[in-house]
Amino acid sequence: MQTVDHIPSYLIQHFGPDAFQQQVTADGILTLWASKDIIVSVIEYLKSNSFPFLYDLCGIDERDRAGKEQLPVADFTIVYHLFSFKQNNFIRLKVALVGEYPTMPSITAVFKNANWYEREVYDMFGIRFEGHPHLQRILMPLTWEGHPLRKEHPARATEMGPFRLWNEKQDIEQEALRFKPEEWGLQSYSEDSDFMFLNIGPQHPGTHGVLRIILQLDGEEIVDAIPEIGFHHRGAEKMGERQSWHTYIPYTDRVDYLGGVMNNLAYLLAVEELAGIKVPERVKVIRIMLCELFRINSHLVWFGTFAQDLGQLSPVFYMFTEREKIFDIIEAICGDRMHPNWFRIGGVVQDLPKGWDRLVREFVDNFPKQLKQYNNMVLRNSLIKARTKGIGIYTLEEAIEWGVTGPGLRACGFEWDFRKKRPYSGYEMFDFDIPIAQHGDCYDRSVVRVEEMRQSLRIIEQCLHNMPEGSYKADHPLTTPPVKKHTMQDIETLITHFLSVSWGPVIPPGEAMSCIEATKGANSYYLVSDGNTSSYRTRIRTPSFAHMQMVPYISKGYTVADLLSILGSVDYVLADIDR
Repeated sequence: MQTVDHIPSYLIQHFGPDAFQQQVTADGILTLWASKDIIVSVIEYLKSNSFPFLYDLCGIDERDRAGKEQLPVADFTIVYHLFSFKQNNFIRLKVALVGEYPTMPSITAVFKNANWYEREVYDMFGIRFEGHPHLQRILMPLTWEGHPLRKEHPARATEMGPFRLWNEKQDIEQEALRFKPEEWGLQSYSEDSDFMFLNIGPQHPGTHGVLRIILQLDGEEIVDAIPEIGFHHRGAEKMGERQSWHTYIPYTDRVDYLGGVMNNLAYLLAVEELAGIKVPERVKVIRIMLCELFRINSHLVWFGTFAQDLGQLSPVFYMFTEREKIFDIIEAICGDRMHPNWFRIGGVVQDLPKGWDRLVREFVDNFPKQLKQYNNMVLRNSLIKARTKGIGIYTLEEAIEWGVTGPGLRACGFEWDFRKKRPYSGYEMFDFDIPIAQHGDCYDRSVVRVEEMRQSLRIIEQCLHNMPEGSYKADHPLTTPPVKKHTMQDIETLITHFLSVSWGPVIPPGEAMSCIEATKGANSYYLVSDGNTSSYRTRIRTPSFAHMQMVPYISKGYTVADLLSILGSVDYVLADIDR
């Protein structure tokens, strides 16, 4: 802990010198502990003073944490991450809670996007938020027993006994799935009409995965919408507690499964921050090149399926053909395609193979004319324009309030990209533009993504022409696999190497959060280490979770056909929502 001398003066002046305790963290983010009695007032004050963006909200079960004597007494901790675009900085607020099932005041009256985050904390930890408008499970089934991210909850299905579904249990499960409008404050009729409730999904081609949206309809017009998520939930954060720091890397591939190695990067940046690893310049450029290839790859999937949602069948076949050319490059370099699992702590698996530059050069030379053709085919089509212009509009202020990042934020005219504003992994060395649009509708979100592919191509071309010489991994004892060159000199080094290979590295105690500009928006890993071979707490902040929460807000007043345009323009991945 640090003294109040390091706490901003405006907070001390407003709340007093004894209101906060400061914690030193590996990532350097200002981290303040406050009591739950004042936390709502603190967040209200920060929101009105340059921190308008609730970036993330999560919980930690502190009961088994080693070395917590240095921290305030807590059985559980609630962690808030706020972001200031003006100051270009994060602030982390923490509240210590004592008791087996503690309570917290809700901040849903301050930030609209806090709704789903608080429901998730309740679902995963059993912590109740007083004043929340509808506090019920969000990722787990309503009938689930226990709260999965509590330390006493099993991490593997084999620890829970065989699953049995007898007739009575099946009836209970089926009844729990029945939507009850009154529980959500929805009326079945108004003064002049009866409302209809319609299920979109959970099996529907327009939802791009197992997603259920219950629509309250007045004729064709959407009165309200209730998304039901969690069908893809498989405990990605819980897995982070049972896997070693190294063996967890392939699990990250499966979160935004269209983002490939970009998921690895978000995780590894936080691990390397905790470990104090500085990677060579060659590693930075290799990572950036592959990340931008996957950005184009992901956007091509979005572009083709978006056109398909709106009635164009041909584009998806053309764009998937182009996607195969990227996969050929990924496969040649990494050995696998969609889930290469190729980045490592401190570097990458191996150096670039001979001939990589030829493959990349061919793609860089040929892709621009193909993209121009696809753009003309889709975005210049009058029917596509009719179904996307003026549909699903939100303002910049609304986007920030709901936690929108990435192309959706830039479509509101806000030139914000974490690669430019808070460069990581060497992005400060590259020359590229931040595409923006002005209207914040489905069409403008599409225009931004198409231009982003062109900018990604610029970055890849610079990687091609300016690939540094040097090693493909850092010379640091905590890299994976560990450096082997000294192992045959003495037995102690050999034993240490053997343990590092079999158990994985022991990461020093601390906390760190990475934040990258992923394919769909801001993606980050907030990692807590208590000095062990695995993470004590792994928190994944995904853009799709925040974006799906906003869908009901931007769908009201439109038609069912418009909803499919809106869903396609948001560009979410269900595994990215559910984790």
